Amino acid sequence: MTEVAEFDVNSVDLSSLDFSDLESKYNVKEENSLIDRCVLCDGAPIAPESKAPVLKKVLNKLFSQCGKIEDIYLPIEDGKTKGYLIIRYSNSIEASKAVNSLNGKKLDIKHRLLVNKLNDIEEFVLSGKISNEFEEPLFPKFKEIGYLNSWLIDNNVRDQFLINYDQSVGINWFRKNLENEPVIPFRNQWTSTYMKWSPKGKYLFSMFPQGVQSWGGSNFDRIHKYLHPGVRLIDISPNEKFLVTLSPEPIMNKLDLKPELRNDYPFKDEDIGKKLIIWDISIGLPVKTFALPPNLENTNRMPWPLIKWSYDDKYCARQGPDAIGIYETEKDFQLLDKKLVKIDGIVDFEFAPSGIKLANSKKDDPLDIILSYWTPESENQSAKVSVMNIPSKTILRTIPLVQVKDIKLNWNESGKYLCCNVTRHTKSKKSFFSNLQIFKLTEKDLPVDKIELTDLILNFKWEPKSNKFITISKIDKGEINNQSNIATSSSINTITIFDIEEVKVSNNSSLKKWVPLTNFSDSLNDIIWSPNGRFVILTSLNENLSKLKFYDVEFDGEKSKEQNKKVSSNLKLLKTNEFAGLTDIQWESSGRFVTAISSFWKTKINNGYTIYDCVGHILKEEHINSFKEFLWRPRPIKLLTNNDKKRVRKNLKEYAAQFEESDTMDTNAALRELILQRKKLLNDWKSYRSKTIEKLDKFIIKRKEIELEKVKTIKEVIIEENEEVIE
Repeated sequence: MTEVAEFDVNSVDLSSLDFSDLESKYNVKEENSLIDRCVLCDGAPIAPESKAPVLKKVLNKLFSQCGKIEDIYLPIEDGKTKGYLIIRYSNSIEASKAVNSLNGKKLDIKHRLLVNKLNDIEEFVLSGKISNEFEEPLFPKFKEIGYLNSWLIDNNVRDQFLINYDQSVGINWFRKNLENEPVIPFRNQWTSTYMKWSPKGKYLFSMFPQGVQSWGGSNFDRIHKYLHPGVRLIDISPNEKFLVTLSPEPIMNKLDLKPELRNDYPFKDEDIGKKLIIWDISIGLPVKTFALPPNLENTNRMPWPLIKWSYDDKYCARQGPDAIGIYETEKDFQLLDKKLVKIDGIVDFEFAPSGIKLANSKKDDPLDIILSYWTPESENQSAKVSVMNIPSKTILRTIPLVQVKDIKLNWNESGKYLCCNVTRHTKSKKSFFSNLQIFKLTEKDLPVDKIELTDLILNFKWEPKSNKFITISKIDKGEINNQSNIATSSSINTITIFDIEEVKVSNNSSLKKWVPLTNFSDSLNDIIWSPNGRFVILTSLNENLSKLKFYDVEFDGEKSKEQNKKVSSNLKLLKTNEFAGLTDIQWESSGRFVTAISSFWKTKINNGYTIYDCVGHILKEEHINSFKEFLWRPRPIKLLTNNDKKRVRKNLKEYAAQFEESDTMDTNAALRELILQRKKLLNDWKSYRSKTIEKLDKFIIKRKEIELEKVKTIKEVIIEENEEVIE
C-alpha cells in the first residue's frame, strides 16, 4: 500500500508562481472600451493647415461607410498635417469593419491608406514584439524552371498529348504510325482528379485536396502551389495571366488551420468565408476573392466559368443579381468606374473573343473590347439583346424580341459576328421554334440579319476562322425537353450548313446574307469543328455505339445537285467511323489530327482512345483500363503574316515532300539508313568542294581574274600547186 504525503496549501508561496502564460491565453478584453473603438490610419496626404478641414471632410466621408464616427483626430504640426489620423467609432465592430474594408485602399495615385486597430499598436509595437531595427525580409531562392515554351522548338515539330489513367499521368510526343515516345517518365499520384492545360500550352495544372499546382518547362517541374482546400473547378484567362479556382469550402481563418499550413497561407481577414479566387499565375498569389451569389450557394449544377475575360485579359466580369461587375485587372481588380453596371433581370453575358475594329474607329485607334448580354421579357417590356463597348460602357446596339423562352449568345471567333440563337414559343406556349439574329459588328450602325426558322435549333457552331456555321434542329411537337434543348439519339434531326451569299444591290454595292448551302437528315446531335476550320465531325456523344462522320466543307471536287451553287462552300462526306462508348472528341491545335475518347469517368465501355487524321483514317488506337482523360497540348497563336501564309501555300508541295520524307524515315528503318547514307555522301562532296575552293583562293588563282594571253601565229597553207614547163 502506497502512502500519500499530506499537502499543506497554506505552506505554498503563491506569489512566487508565474501565471503569465495562462493570463495571456485566457485574457478577456473589455468589449467596447475606448481604445478598442479607435483605428489608426497611416498613409494619408500631408497637406497644408489651410486644407486640413477639406482633407478631414473627405476622410470622414470615406470612413463613415463602415459605421458611425464619434470623433476624428487629425494632428497638425509646423503648419501641415502629419500624414496620419485617429478615428473613433461608436463600437468595436465598426472599427473592425473599417480595418477589413479600408486597409490597403488607394486614396489616389500617390496615397494608400494603412488602417489598424489602435489597441494593435499597443499590443505589437509598445510591447516590444516588433523590433525598432530594420530586418531585411527573407526571399525564397530563385528556382530555375527553364524555357516554358521549349517544346515549340522541337526539331521534328511534334505535338504533345497527355493521358491520365488509373493513378498515372503520362505526357508523350506524337508521330504518325509510331509508338508513344515519353516526354518525361510516367508519374503516379500527379493529380487527385483531372489535369488541365493553359489556353496556349505554357502551363499544366493538377488538382489536389489542398489546392492546385502549376507545372512547366522541359521536365515539367513544379512552378507554384495555389492553396485552396477542396477546390473543384478551375479556369485560366485567355492570355494565361490568371487562374480562377472554386471550392465549396469557404476560406478559413488562418488560426483555424494546421500549424504546418499557416506559413504559406496567402489570405487576409477580408477573404474569410469566400469561395471564388482569382490568382496571378506568375507569382502564385491571390489577387481577388469573391463570395458566391446567393442563388448559387446551394445549387447542384454550377454554371462555369463564373468569371469571364476580355480577349486581352485587361478586364474580367462576373454576373450578379441585376448587375455585371466589370473589373480592371491592371488596376488591382478595381471595379470599372468604381461601380457596377446595373442591368435589370440580366440572364447571361459574353465577351467578344477577339478585339474588333468598329466602323467609326480611326485607323490608329486600338481594337475595341465588346461585351454582349440579354434580358428576359416581362409584363411591361420585351426581351432585349444589347452590345456594349468596354471601357466606355456605351450601348452600341439593342434589339427587342418577343415570345422569348431562351437566348444563347454565340460569338464568331473573329469577333465580327454575334449570333443570338433565340428560342421562341408559340402563342399557345406548347411548342417552340428558333430565330437567328446576327449582329455585324464591323459595319456601320451594326446591322442585324434575321434568319427565321420553323424548327427548334438544338445545336449551333460557328466555323473557326470563317463566317460559316452549322445548325442541328428539329420540329418541336411538344416532345422535346425544352429545358435542356438536347435531342435524343433516336430522333431524326435536320443538319444545315449556312454560308454567305453576295447579292448585288447596285452597280457599286452588294449585300451579304446567310443562306443554306445544303441540309440533310440524321440522328447526329453534336458538332465538333477543326480548330482551323474546313473539316468538321458530326456525331452523338455518350452512346453505346456512336457514329463519327468526317466532312469537308471546302471540297475541291464538283458540287452535288442538292447544294447551293451561289456560295463558295462545297460539302463532302469523307468517311464514317464507329466508336463504342464515345464521351469526348479532342482536336489537335493544327487540325491535322483528332482523338475520340472513352472516359472511365462517364462509361465503362471501351475505355481508351483512337487518333484519326483529319479525313477519318485511323492512325493509332489504344485500350486502357480505368482510362480517364486525353488532352492535346494547345499551341500559341500563329505569328505568320498573311504574306507568309501565301508563301507556304505556294510552296506547299515542297514542304509536304520534306515532311513525308521525315515520316517515312521514322517508319522504315532500312530506308532511313539509305537516306542518311546518301545525305552523308552529299555532305562529303560539298565539304570536299568547299576545301578545294579555299585552296585555290590561297594561291590567288581565281577563275574570274585569269587573263588568257593572245598569241598571233601565221601559218602558211598551200591551197593549190601548179607546175609549168618553161621553154
